[in-house]
Amino acid sequence: MGGAGPFEIGGVIVVPGTRQTVELPVSVLSDHTPVTLSAHVVHGRRVGPTMFVSAAVHGDEVIGVEIVRRLLRTPNLNNLKGTLIAVPIVNSFGFMNHSRYLPDRRDLNRSFPGSAEGSLAARLANLFLKEVVMRSSIGIDLHSAAIHRTNLPQVRVSPSKSRTMELAEAFGAPLILTSGVRDGSLRQAAAAHNIDILLYEAGEGLRFDEIGVRTGVSGILRVMHKLGMVSGRGITQPRVLPIQSSSSYWQRAPAGGLLRTFKTTGEEVSRGDILGMIADPFGEAETEITAHYGGLIIGRTNLPIVNEGDGLFHIAKIKSADNPVATIDHLASQLEADPLFDEDEII
Repeated sequence: MGGAGPFEIGGVIVVPGTRQTVELPVSVLSDHTPVTLSAHVVHGRRVGPTMFVSAAVHGDEVIGVEIVRRLLRTPNLNNLKGTLIAVPIVNSFGFMNHSRYLPDRRDLNRSFPGSAEGSLAARLANLFLKEVVMRSSIGIDLHSAAIHRTNLPQVRVSPSKSRTMELAEAFGAPLILTSGVRDGSLRQAAAAHNIDILLYEAGEGLRFDEIGVRTGVSGILRVMHKLGMVSGRGITQPRVLPIQSSSSYWQRAPAGGLLRTFKTTGEEVSRGDILGMIADPFGEAETEITAHYGGLIIGRTNLPIVNEGDGLFHIAKIKSADNPVATIDHLASQLEADPLFDEDEII
């Protein structure tokens, strides 16, 4: 629990009712430039949960950085119960280089729990886990698709805890995807310490997506309200429940060439539907891409140049009674009707 008493992180004391950015030393670059993990702590006067929000674990996933920036500007945090630890850029090395990875070419989200004496990725993972994650009871980790791909706003959770699913429903993204944890992931390391994680996915690497950003900010505030950390003032609740799915698959390119897509994220497809067409540069041969199974398109490639075997459409299997298009349209309309959190900025 946070709030009421002083909060300590990285040897820095944050007193109740204040906020402070704490620099956690990570490494020193080859030119002697120091690199730190910057954590912004909002410490409430009243007792409540401690929650972290993190972004840019993959350095090219910038949409989460914008979500955290807007979150920290919301007036809802002025009377916070508990403590919020916001880390807008976990992988500053990748962020500065517009890269998903660290300089040692390791994926930070496959390097947990890490080690204080290991590789650069292992050391950063260990620092983030000990200083941020293990001080929290709940976390929201923000991601996007990789570069040249895009994702429908969605929350991914582990299947074991009903409380985590309740928070995912409160978040209000169009889709909740139940998926197992991967070895070396932040979710796996947090689960080992009984810390719940909601993983939010939206948009494309190195790009902003306004609907994805606003869904993220609104969703975090809804979760904080559900936990009793903030009041409900100005926070609208989703009027429909998200679509839920427990399995998904990638429809891959049956041939190489130039891709023309006929379907996009948020569209429902049936088995056998034509998703797109691949043609050779001379137009002499064309290959249809058909859906192996029906479902909801939750991600797709943005590149028209494809090789055989490339993942083109990410399709989540859904219940036949679901109406995903109506759900997505309803949630999008609600977002558009809500006031902008930064009314002076239009992205």
